[in-house]
Amino acid sequence: MERNEFYERLFQRAKEAGFSACEVYYAAGESFSVTVFGGEITDYSASEACGLGFRGLVDGKMGYASTQALDEDSIALLVEGARENARLIECEDEQFLFAGAEKYADVQNYCPDIDETTGAEKIKLCKSLETMAVAMDARLRREAEACVFSESSAVEIVNTLGLRVERRSNIIGGYVQPVAEEGGRVSSGFSLFFENDPAKIDAEKAAREAVKEAVDGLAAKSVPSGSYRVLLKNDVAAQMLRTFSGVFSADRAQKGLSLLKGREGEKIAADCLTIADEPHLPGRAASTPFDGEGVPTYRKEVVSGGVLRTLLHNLKTAKKQGVETTANACRGGYGSPVGVAPSNFCVQPSNLAFEDMLDLLGDGLLITDLQGWHAGADVVSGDFSLPARGYRVENGKIAGSVNQITLAGNFFALLKSVEAVGGDVKFSAPGASAFASPSLLIPALSVAGK
Repeated sequence: MERNEFYERLFQRAKEAGFSACEVYYAAGESFSVTVFGGEITDYSASEACGLGFRGLVDGKMGYASTQALDEDSIALLVEGARENARLIECEDEQFLFAGAEKYADVQNYCPDIDETTGAEKIKLCKSLETMAVAMDARLRREAEACVFSESSAVEIVNTLGLRVERRSNIIGGYVQPVAEEGGRVSSGFSLFFENDPAKIDAEKAAREAVKEAVDGLAAKSVPSGSYRVLLKNDVAAQMLRTFSGVFSADRAQKGLSLLKGREGEKIAADCLTIADEPHLPGRAASTPFDGEGVPTYRKEVVSGGVLRTLLHNLKTAKKQGVETTANACRGGYGSPVGVAPSNFCVQPSNLAFEDMLDLLGDGLLITDLQGWHAGADVVSGDFSLPARGYRVENGKIAGSVNQITLAGNFFALLKSVEAVGGDVKFSAPGASAFASPSLLIPALSVAGK
């Protein structure tokens, strides 16, 4: 059945069943991934998927149901499924559908060249990435794991109040993980890359970054336990922001799961720290003209000069708090309920180059990798204790690589203590939300070493 016909018949059936308003969220996507090791393909996948989420208001409750088939049988199942789901809901929060807006931003984050890049071309890129990496240093093993992936997605939201919006996005990327050996010591490196245009991929740069990390790690040593001045490299800082981003969700705050509840207008971070949600950045897969409820998105500073200006809201949380939505409703997939999440959540940069940040650090540690986020970070309290590696820095110069240490602290305390913000912004791994940060200078963090 053609989609628009399906929508019309579904909405009519829902109206007859007593729904006062209803909505469909249609999502379709393609994904590709190839992994190479030793010149041989060790993993390959290519898939297409689509599905439809239905939600509607019945007796004042919002019911949800979903399907992958757009046929006559699915219409009845969706309506009855959503009605039954609504009956089981105990939450008394008022629910809403959005009627649409006159104007939405023109967001450019779809590149036809990605979808036109063939599987054979991606395999060739993957193999060349491995070949390039292992040839860069004699201490490298002749095999390295390399991967190239691509994703393309489309979303359409239509409801009975007049809303009809759609968007497309895609991305291509990969990683390489070489291993170095010398004198019985083994060290690995890793570099991830992703772009919105195949022409922007710099495979050689990615290979060099991974090889440097692997080779430098051969001479890595621990350091004595103590308190150190620390420079969090940009991608590490971005991952830190990703891990603790839930504290900025009004939904989590209203459920008692964020220590920022009710603290709008308070100073929660250093003067030099501003964090903005930027949904209209060109070429970013998480950029979007509308949120998961169809509300037009816009740039907003969540933290401005250290002051918490707002939490992130959808229509429900905004109504509950008596404020306007920040257009941060999210859907984890077509079958998921509406939640809250940022789009491109970015620490705003300064004009300081990375070398300037090293000079400001003086003597301390440059942290280039933190691991064990799921086990070592408490997203409610903000406490973290994570295995780390990086470099010793003396008089603003990198002096030697460091491993076998654990970095510990608290996210909320870290926000307040940021001494300087760099200008070298980098995004973490792509997802439904994206996170970016420049390098951050922290005056004191606890390090457990030898």
